[in-house]
Amino acid sequence: MDYIRNVEKNRDLQIQCLQDLVSIKSVVSNPVMTKNGEVYPFGKGVQDAFAYTLNLAEELGFETKNVDNYGGHIDFGYGEETVGILGHLDVVPEGEGWTFDPYDGAIAGDYIYGRGTTDDKGPVIAALFAMKALKDAGYEPAKKVRLILGLDEETNWSGMEYYFRKEKMPDYGFTPDGDFPALHGEKGVLTFDIAKKFSKANSGGLELRSLSGGSAANMVPEKARAVVKADDQKIYEQIKEHAADFREETGYRLHVKGVGKSLELTTEGKSAHGATPEAGLNAISILMAFLGRLNFASDDVNVFVDFYNKYIGFDLNGDAIGCGFADEASGRLTLNAGVIKLEKQAVDLTINVRYPVSCTSAQVYEGILPVINRFDMGLIRGRDREPIFMAPDSPMIQTLVDVYRRHTGDTESQSMVIGGATYARCAKNVVAFGGLFPGDEDRMHQKDERLSLDRLLTMTKIYADAIYQLTQKDFVLTEEGR
Repeated sequence: MDYIRNVEKNRDLQIQCLQDLVSIKSVVSNPVMTKNGEVYPFGKGVQDAFAYTLNLAEELGFETKNVDNYGGHIDFGYGEETVGILGHLDVVPEGEGWTFDPYDGAIAGDYIYGRGTTDDKGPVIAALFAMKALKDAGYEPAKKVRLILGLDEETNWSGMEYYFRKEKMPDYGFTPDGDFPALHGEKGVLTFDIAKKFSKANSGGLELRSLSGGSAANMVPEKARAVVKADDQKIYEQIKEHAADFREETGYRLHVKGVGKSLELTTEGKSAHGATPEAGLNAISILMAFLGRLNFASDDVNVFVDFYNKYIGFDLNGDAIGCGFADEASGRLTLNAGVIKLEKQAVDLTINVRYPVSCTSAQVYEGILPVINRFDMGLIRGRDREPIFMAPDSPMIQTLVDVYRRHTGDTESQSMVIGGATYARCAKNVVAFGGLFPGDEDRMHQKDERLSLDRLLTMTKIYADAIYQLTQKDFVLTEEGR
């Protein structure tokens, strides 16, 4: 039974299907109701990607199920136990500065470019074609294989929660939305807002009219913008001089231009996934650092800017604000200031924290509250995804790592704990397994997201082998991992 050869045979079809899926802009948007009363909870783009994938699976000979447009699955084989593969079809917004159209699926060299090629459409297509390779080889798994399709992983996960209220959870499995060789743990993910109302500014002087930056809590903001206004043109000249000095001293990209009777200040950083803020450069922090050199008429504005620069700034580990936790299993806490917005004299700052597996969200809040209270700011508690951990020597992890090594020859890389949040948190005994290979550039959530065609083929072979190993009759999961 040479199912690996089937992967190679289906290569061109698989690439074309991935291009088709990437061409669908599946960013979560407002719900849509059709003329016949059907509801698309996550918008038409996500629904189109979902419908395409289900139709493709049916054309490939699999049974599918749509659970009220909140999610669905693709089944292969039968059995009392179910091996789940949890992927998602939604993507983060494309952002700016792409070399190729983010929704074209263009191929250049060995790469296919487009939003979702690595997160998570490419790996989902790889898992589907891994199932096809096994099916075409005549393999009859001893346990049911179920590819579960999530539709709002990049936002609220409400689709997967709804799905599992209607459908049985798998007994174990993996999500193709992390790193190879395997992830045996994920840090906790906590999102919260810090809010502050500004009293009316004194007449005259410099006024902060608007402030904005970032598009999602789990992305390092690439751009930020502020508009300031003053009656005295001399103040504008001073700001321009400060800007020139700031650029020369820091090397950061800061632009100043007149907009009507105001000045617009814009900064450029580098986008990255919120789980790895060290891979990016926060445009909000650049802007706030510059605003800290100005003197606003409102004391509240000055205090907030001072708070940001002193307790957040470019500190990515939460040390300054009081939550700099760490442990041996998962390393240091990371902190990302993802979104800032000033409206009607009130500023709202959204923070995304990835805390170690041995910590709790309560400890994070206990650490930061003294600072928040001292500045008389509001703390709006958001969603908390608790950490998960599975022993690295468990049968599940060892099986996946062995499969990875067999197809890559890489015997050095080890399973790890990451700061990212995957669907491994949705069901018991599920871990993240690929599709990012060790040493490869990670462009998830960034411009020019891309996937090597060679990696796509290797990934599909790995998933086919993993499915084969996990669906053997004698595979027994002895470590529950929760």
